[in-house]
Amino acid sequence: MKDQLQKFMFEHAGVRGELVELPNTWQEILSHQDYPKPVAAMLGELLAAASLLSANLKFNGTMVMQIHGDGPVRLMVVECDAELKLRATAKLAPDMVIQDDATLTELVHRHGQGRFVITLDPNDKLPGQQAYQGIVPLDGDSISTIIENYMMRSEQLDTKLWLAADQHQTRGLLLQKLPKHGGTESTVEDETEAWNRAVILGSTLKREELLSTDIQTLMTRLFWEETIRVFDPVFPQFHCSCTREKVGDMLKMLGEEEVSSALNELNKLEINCDFCGQHYSFDQIDCAQLFKASTLSEGVVSPSQHQH
Repeated sequence: MKDQLQKFMFEHAGVRGELVELPNTWQEILSHQDYPKPVAAMLGELLAAASLLSANLKFNGTMVMQIHGDGPVRLMVVECDAELKLRATAKLAPDMVIQDDATLTELVHRHGQGRFVITLDPNDKLPGQQAYQGIVPLDGDSISTIIENYMMRSEQLDTKLWLAADQHQTRGLLLQKLPKHGGTESTVEDETEAWNRAVILGSTLKREELLSTDIQTLMTRLFWEETIRVFDPVFPQFHCSCTREKVGDMLKMLGEEEVSSALNELNKLEINCDFCGQHYSFDQIDCAQLFKASTLSEGVVSPSQHQH
């Protein structure tokens, strides 16, 4: 089964929708980490949500979704770019026992300090341009509710999400009410009624059904009475953007003194990518070259800096 995202539109109703299934990407992510059952379910749902929201963005860059937690789960990160290339990881507090029935609140919002962050990082940033970032408290007891509340608060968009993930599969359904562009009062009433009807239909979908049913079957079951325009499917995939150069840049950010101290203790720095498990090794010579190259580059004067 291929990873697939299917867009569709309710004709004459001002409602758009998407269904996604990510078995291959999800299995690739799980192959690098052994997460407790409720942590895997949360991360899988966040993965599905990121693909659904990214697919609606006309944006040449990467969307990063993060949950910063104050419980056993300290961080969850999902990245999705304009081509729907995805990667995800979670960081857990050490020596914490996580029960199979742990709730989202217990995992990431135990002391009320959890945060949800969406970052839009364009590929073609202008000089000095920063990535756009929205940060809100965790408002909701599920991944879907947190994102729905974020979309309403930050984007003023009515959004409904149904998400489900287990050790084998992650799937999701998104419905979104399109922004109004004028129209008569009766048109607005018709659009509101159509939106409410779409949400009622979506709400008949149960978690077990979402996990066990493919996209085409789900669409037929849920919306068989509706007039729907279906677009060509797109195919998300796992992709990790880590490189040795990026790991080297991270070491340079730590500073020569800290890296030297670690080398004196360990003799060699062994680093594994949290997203894909790729292993990188830096010895004394590697690190010396890193900081030598950094020092030399700082002394280079570009042509635009010459005074004429």
